[in-house]
Amino acid sequence: MRLLSRYFIREMILPFFFSLLMITFLLFINFLLRAVDRFLGKGLEVLTILEYLFLNLAWIIALSVPMAVLLSTLMTFGRLSEDNEINAMRASGIGFLSIIRAPLLFGITIATLLITFNNFILPDMNFHARLLSGDIYRKRPGMNIEPGVFLDNLPDYSMIVGGKKGEIMSDVRIFSKGKQESQTSIHSKTGTLSTLADAFLLTLYDGEIHELENKDFTNYRRIIFDTHKIIIPADDLLLNRRDSSNRTDREMTIPMIIKKVNGYQKKLSVVQTRLKGAFYRTLGDSILPSSLEDGINIVAVARDSINSDTTFNKGALKKKERQLRSLERQVKNEFGLIGSYQKGKNKYTVEAHKKFSIPFACILFVLLGAPLGVMAKKGGFAVSTSLSFGFFLLYYVLLIGGEELADRNQVSPEMGMWAPNLVLLILALYLILHTIRERAPISILSFLKKKDLQVDTR
Repeated sequence: MRLLSRYFIREMILPFFFSLLMITFLLFINFLLRAVDRFLGKGLEVLTILEYLFLNLAWIIALSVPMAVLLSTLMTFGRLSEDNEINAMRASGIGFLSIIRAPLLFGITIATLLITFNNFILPDMNFHARLLSGDIYRKRPGMNIEPGVFLDNLPDYSMIVGGKKGEIMSDVRIFSKGKQESQTSIHSKTGTLSTLADAFLLTLYDGEIHELENKDFTNYRRIIFDTHKIIIPADDLLLNRRDSSNRTDREMTIPMIIKKVNGYQKKLSVVQTRLKGAFYRTLGDSILPSSLEDGINIVAVARDSINSDTTFNKGALKKKERQLRSLERQVKNEFGLIGSYQKGKNKYTVEAHKKFSIPFACILFVLLGAPLGVMAKKGGFAVSTSLSFGFFLLYYVLLIGGEELADRNQVSPEMGMWAPNLVLLILALYLILHTIRERAPISILSFLKKKDLQVDTR
């Protein structure tokens, strides 16, 4: 069995890395086409662009790994089944459950590595990717100086150069803009541009400055210079890196998420205690309504009871009515806070479960891909890819739907994140059972096989 296990793992490694590379490449190209507008015309350094792409590669890999596991399992079992190796193993007395033991171990290994990646590497890369993305978004187009083209994105000046050779600009003309006390134009024969920590330094040689006051046009000055330096603020032109400690749910590790969830739970406890105190002071009973509607109904029942009580005089009734109205307003306010805190708590709880549910899907994709590969052995790579994409799309849709419902507090975070895995498990067990019985339950597989045979006969 050890020899068989090593054989299966060796057969799965190459298809896995091939699938991972192919899927990652396709997703990366799709991301690149959507993100290229972020840094076009910004004058960014090549290293900055590469850093931005590298940081976003993390979530692409996290998404690609489960699909690569499914595709590699389909390819491996499809090939082994087509070469009748699976039949030979079963004929020699090796059951199908024993055959998938080694691939299952492979899936567990990948799942473990993905859990580690999702918890320790992915959050930091998502965090720095978001910061860099924001910095790039705020950066104005850089100073791309072209001869004969006006450069108008400087804070206080417009500039045009007649020529440029290397770092030396010739026939440099600069004009002031905006609301200033005087209009200024500068002309120099040559000039250079250098970068300071947070500004540009424009050094001009052999030129003259013309100044004309806006309030008094008769006040004109002409200054001839050999060297003149202009410091141009460039807060929005240079890429300023931020160092923020605020992280979103997808940028946190499990300990960070647990701390955040506990914080929301403490806030919920404070609000619930305050609400019970309000009911006790008004109705004499520490009631904690299960919902806003329940709280409003309790107040309504209390109001009806008081109105029907003949022992209350007119003044006491008015006082009690004011108390009930105050309690009703507080119930609405407190449940507004409860809803907000519960939504925040659910969001972080969902992310914590997602860090484990998606890697666990790798194991289920092995259980699903093994019988599918045996059934679709005649379809080759095309069928494997189609089935992988179809089942992964189903899983991803269920995952996104579960996350959305959990965020809205319509289902629990546990159910939202683990229900797609439960669907995969049921499908996998169903297919494994029919594979053991040597029956193909899925009609589409038969359709794909017939179509493939028709193509071969032509």
